Amino acid sequence: MDLKVDIVSFPLEKPFVITGHVFETTDTVRVTLSHGGVAGRGEAVGVYYLDETAESMAAQLESVAGELHQLDGAAIQALLPPGGARNALDCAWWDYRAKATGRSIWELLGIAPRELTTVYTLGIAEPAVMAERAAAASRFPHLKLKLDSDQPIERLEAIRAARPDAALVIDVNQGWTIDELRAYLPHCERLGIAMIEQPLARGGDEALEGFRSPVPLGADESCLHLGEFDAAARRYDVLNIKLDKCGGLTEGLALVAAAQRAGMALMVGNMTGTSLSMAPSYVIGQHCRFVDIDGPLLLAGDVEHGLAYRDGGLVGLPSPALWG
Repeated sequence: MDLKVDIVSFPLEKPFVITGHVFETTDTVRVTLSHGGVAGRGEAVGVYYLDETAESMAAQLESVAGELHQLDGAAIQALLPPGGARNALDCAWWDYRAKATGRSIWELLGIAPRELTTVYTLGIAEPAVMAERAAAASRFPHLKLKLDSDQPIERLEAIRAARPDAALVIDVNQGWTIDELRAYLPHCERLGIAMIEQPLARGGDEALEGFRSPVPLGADESCLHLGEFDAAARRYDVLNIKLDKCGGLTEGLALVAAAQRAGMALMVGNMTGTSLSMAPSYVIGQHCRFVDIDGPLLLAGDVEHGLAYRDGGLVGLPSPALWG
């Protein structure tokens, strides 16, 4: 099995602001696995808060290039730890397997796919600016709002006034304390917030054990992979599965099964990659209540054969020319 690793950068349409970070480009690692005239592709952005970069992921992948003799899902899990490098390799393997067998990813997994409805994400800005952007995104019925501890309720009030029709999810990216969460929850309930994602810091959310929230709470940074699932299941109502965190579709599907056994609701998220990143996430999305695969909409340009984003937030199924 031949391995090709490329670093490809994509500028964002405009700077994207979350708690503690401003992003202007997405730097991706692209893996191509080929053998016998068949090639499969996978893409990873990595996990910024674990200091993953395109260069560090590429180095990880190059370090295992000589060990891809008998490649399968289990071998990939053993070759690399959870994270972006394994995600790119694992997703390339699934794409290769689909193309080598002439069977779609849906046939391989026994899934009858449905079209998904994605959120559209708004970065942190002044309340009036976020409200204006929410109104401009009228073709998306579901919005995801990045917030921190600076005027979160003022921002929510302005957005709700601009979009009384929208289903709203908020993502705090570890930006609140437990006292702030307690103070903001009544307002979130009053404003009809559907879910609050990662309100507390990773490693500082023990206070959520036994805590009953009137608004579902979601684990993102607090659950990177299967090894962290049990603690997250005790503290959160929703699990956000990102393939860059857990290390690919193989472990993503295992997390789906674990969450379903535990009675947790599911979300699929992304690290602002191209449609090549979103395509395997589309598989996870088949099991999810909350879907966040809007990464390509935040970029100045997408890859060829990208996903079709339509009015109503609908996202067309990935074509075999893209992935799977």
